[in-house]
Amino acid sequence: MTPSHPHAPAAGLAPAQRARAPWRWTLAVLLAVLLPLAPLWAHAQWLPSSAEEQALDATAFQGMTDTIGERFTGVQSVVVALRGRIVYRYYRDGQPDTLRDVQSVQKSAVSALAGIALGQGRLASLDQPVLALMPEWAALNTDARAQDITVRHLLTMSAGFAVDDPSGTKAPGRPRDAWARPMASAPGQSFAYDNALVPMLMAVLERAVGMPLADYAREQLVAPLGMHEPSYQRGLQLRTEDMASLGQLFLQNGVWAGRQIVPAAYVDAATTPQMAGGLPVSLPYGYMWWVSSVKTPRRAFMAIGYGGQFIWVYPPTGLVIAATSTVPARGPDRGQALQLIRNALFTAAQKRSAGAER
Repeated sequence: MTPSHPHAPAAGLAPAQRARAPWRWTLAVLLAVLLPLAPLWAHAQWLPSSAEEQALDATAFQGMTDTIGERFTGVQSVVVALRGRIVYRYYRDGQPDTLRDVQSVQKSAVSALAGIALGQGRLASLDQPVLALMPEWAALNTDARAQDITVRHLLTMSAGFAVDDPSGTKAPGRPRDAWARPMASAPGQSFAYDNALVPMLMAVLERAVGMPLADYAREQLVAPLGMHEPSYQRGLQLRTEDMASLGQLFLQNGVWAGRQIVPAAYVDAATTPQMAGGLPVSLPYGYMWWVSSVKTPRRAFMAIGYGGQFIWVYPPTGLVIAATSTVPARGPDRGQALQLIRNALFTAAQKRSAGAER
């Protein structure tokens, strides 16, 4: 049985009735044709580029593909967006739709979901105690300080658990086991980069939103931004362009295609130093985003994953750079992506930005 379509009432009219209501019949046909296209309009990811703009983009990034291919051999993909337009792409494998292993860039994606849940009232507050949502964990840790851990402490890497992982690469383990670890300090007292807080926060969010987090992400972030479906089999895997979309969303204060996806106040707090930070990056830390130590009207901020996975956002010129690298990073390749971003790509983007202002 073919279900009726609520937007096509004229389809069931007899010919004589259609003749008396031609505008209704025409409207029904138009809706039947155009409604399936509406999500494409709503999810348009980037501003279009004119032929003139594309020529200027090519001039600004001239020689970049050869430079990356020959000198930055560990870098696998790059997407550069400037003022809402993609101005440069590079894929060593020639596959823009390949899902890339983003490592700890996942943390910043989870932060976005926490902000969305907060804005929807599914999280009562960032200061809500974790045990209010996960009471079954209470018996796992007898240290009274564990009772004071809040969602905010998970987001800012200040939960207080004893952590001995200066490289930031230790496997996170199960949330229940992570909660049972010894406490080293009171929550909120000091920063300690702790991979185990990510699955812990994911479990908290699943409880708060009442569904698997992958489903919530698809509904609230992936679909609205027009991303390709990620993979979660071995951590988070995303297209490089979708990494850039996440950076662009936060650059735009949580707005995408005219819709407030993440509350602006949350985005501001997430990309403002909340903790002094420390190893392995030694930068201030927001809500699972690293933040520049250089004070500007709006600081640069970044998502960083092991081995050279980056979302690098520079608000002064509306610049977003997403890059992925070989995992695990080989010795000579270590640090290549950051060097590329901070030098060649940044210089080319600034050149293009200056040209656009003239």
